[in-house]
Amino acid sequence: MTPLSINAYQLLNRRRFLSDTGTALGGIALTMMLAEQRLLAEQQEEKSVTVSGKTPVRPDIQPGAPFAPRPSHFPAAAKRVIVIFCSGACSHLDTFDYKPELIARHGQPLPGADKLITFQGEQGSITKSPWGFRPRGECGKMISDLVPHLGALADDMCFLHSLKGKTNTHGPGENYMSTGFTLDGFPSVGAWSTYALGTENQELPAYVAIPDPRGTPQSSVNNWGPGFLPAAFQGTDFNASSPIRNLARPAAITDSKDRATRDFLKRLNDRHLEKFPGDTELAARIASYELAAKMQLSVPAVSDLSTESESTLKMYGADDTANSLKSAYAKNCILARRLVESGVRFVQLFNGAYQTGGEGVSNWDGHKVIEQQYNIHGPILDQPTAALLSDLKQRGLLKDTLVVWCTEFGRMPTFQKGASGRDHNPDGFTCWMAGAGVRAPFSYGATDEFGYKAVDNIVTVHDFHATILHLLGLDHERLTFYYNGLERRLTDVEGHVVMDVLA
Repeated sequence: MTPLSINAYQLLNRRRFLSDTGTALGGIALTMMLAEQRLLAEQQEEKSVTVSGKTPVRPDIQPGAPFAPRPSHFPAAAKRVIVIFCSGACSHLDTFDYKPELIARHGQPLPGADKLITFQGEQGSITKSPWGFRPRGECGKMISDLVPHLGALADDMCFLHSLKGKTNTHGPGENYMSTGFTLDGFPSVGAWSTYALGTENQELPAYVAIPDPRGTPQSSVNNWGPGFLPAAFQGTDFNASSPIRNLARPAAITDSKDRATRDFLKRLNDRHLEKFPGDTELAARIASYELAAKMQLSVPAVSDLSTESESTLKMYGADDTANSLKSAYAKNCILARRLVESGVRFVQLFNGAYQTGGEGVSNWDGHKVIEQQYNIHGPILDQPTAALLSDLKQRGLLKDTLVVWCTEFGRMPTFQKGASGRDHNPDGFTCWMAGAGVRAPFSYGATDEFGYKAVDNIVTVHDFHATILHLLGLDHERLTFYYNGLERRLTDVEGHVVMDVLA
């Protein structure tokens, strides 16, 4: 008997036939039972389950218009958000968290921390800030001389002095601040916001990330990635000096030919879509290509700073020929203002970039020589960021724009042994908010007398994110996405809105 006939015989074997039939009938019965109880995987995605006792509110996203404006869960204080992220862990003790005990006990051991080992090794003595602090604004908030322009705006700021993180490593720390998780692969807060709300301008991306002119942060695109959300909600990254790649029309193609080609392609795509009316992925791809075409005109227009007045450029420091890094960051700040002014929902603006092989050269990672490094970074951050706040305010945009300043964690009150800088410290640090819906001037929470650990009204990053979503009119417990068998949230299974900071 040939092998072929043996295989054929085995396939038609009576015992095999009866066995397969019995198994198949059992499988059919099981499927029917699961279907009746709506326990099939496909039905689970449609099922309205409760999370923390609340029913999820999933946005109604039209595949052909994924960025169409969508209603918030309740009336929102903020229409849009600008997040200013200082990569490298900017020291709270040298900027916004004044600790007289660092001055009084300068050079002494940190009580209860003999031979303390932190991220990069053993710690030395308590060390006061190289910069003096003085009262700012009418509120008299003590803020460092490192950031005098920002200090002058203390009356417009709401400080949260009791942030607490989960990691002392930069990459996971950036992930945690941007996505609520230390691991890669989770949606950023900007992606969640635009997934929920869309955007007001259909000619521009809903979510823009503006990397530092010197490069990307250490966790790179994870900071503005979509994670498991639809890819449409990833941030589009470009800055004032580096426009979107491959966006410009080739010189050999005239504007009229380019428009005619796009119109013809749209007709073809519309006809093709009519043949597959239920194919949401096809509709989303077409919408993505159409937005890219629109951006050929909209992005160059919004990023053209030549229309800004000389007084505006001077206010931001964009005309500072003596400090090219400052002027480049200043132009990014102007770009951020122009984007929200044009209806972009979420802008993530980075100050400081990761650089391999260089000890904190291009970010706020002040391990070895903090005074030398921060004397470079402080002026780059200070005037342009303060000008952004002032410009938003004078244009009437600050009343419905939430501005958030943050970093991945704080710094130690001691200097590292054998160095002149501060090591990583996730146990206590400062972030601040300004604008739509927040109390100002106001300070919330506190670290201990040395600025080492958050001790009063501790704020987790999940609390921080819950508060940002609340100001956008979103319930962080109800904004979910069903993925891999779970109702996922930005705030995981934690987080509380910090009600005391709300106006």
